[in-house]
Amino acid sequence: MQHLDHDRLVFLALGESEADNGESTHLGTCAHCRTELATLERVAGLGTETRGLADLPDPPEHIWQGIEAQVRAAEVDTSPAETRVPEQAGTRTAEPIPGAAARPTVTRLDPARRSRRGGGWSRWAATAVTAAAAAAVGVIGTVSVLRPDDPAPTPTPVVVASAPLAAYGATPPAAKGDARVLQDGQLHLHVANLPSVPGYYEVWLINPTTMEMFSIGTLGGGSDALLPLPPNADLKSYSVVDVSAEQYDNNTRHSGDSLLRGSLTG
Repeated sequence: MQHLDHDRLVFLALGESEADNGESTHLGTCAHCRTELATLERVAGLGTETRGLADLPDPPEHIWQGIEAQVRAAEVDTSPAETRVPEQAGTRTAEPIPGAAARPTVTRLDPARRSRRGGGWSRWAATAVTAAAAAAVGVIGTVSVLRPDDPAPTPTPVVVASAPLAAYGATPPAAKGDARVLQDGQLHLHVANLPSVPGYYEVWLINPTTMEMFSIGTLGGGSDALLPLPPNADLKSYSVVDVSAEQYDNNTRHSGDSLLRGSLTG
């Protein structure tokens, strides 16, 4: 299958022109060209997003060197028969390449006067636009690192006590978990391989000496939960973390069916 020319895809992605009927039909049947066009559109979109940014740091020097090298290489490859545009005031002439044969001057074209060759854009112009899009990506990457107003990374929570949770009673031994008491007064619970139950899972703190207990919350459908602890919770006395299987029976007491247990240390 003959794919669409890369230069043509570049300018379709930039919105410089619209696909004709033949190109639209080809894009509808060719996954390769659709993927390349989508990639170019994402790069062009990233470049557009930078228009509103101010005081951006300069892109790294190697990006500009790469753009200049690609544009000059494209100029050397341009056919001698290509239409030349007389140099005008305000345009900048490309520097000659040492050792290259003398060639007619090729000037930078105004966007409104871009020349076409055989219905397609010239190779050097497409290369320059593609390289400029790459430079925009480099600027975005630099800004993401250097912008002073970026939010600071979230600090790691301080753990003041923790307990490994193991299967309890008749619970399958593969069931396990971890409980961590955080300095901000929350209990982070991670569980794995809990057996399915017809009701729900509830989390308790138990005093191992008196076996008194109170509930601190329930687990949802995931494997992690963050539960607030009562402000006056005495973790030295109520040091056992318990996960139980409960029924939807309006009974707020512990069911007696514990699945996981572990003792806090810290």
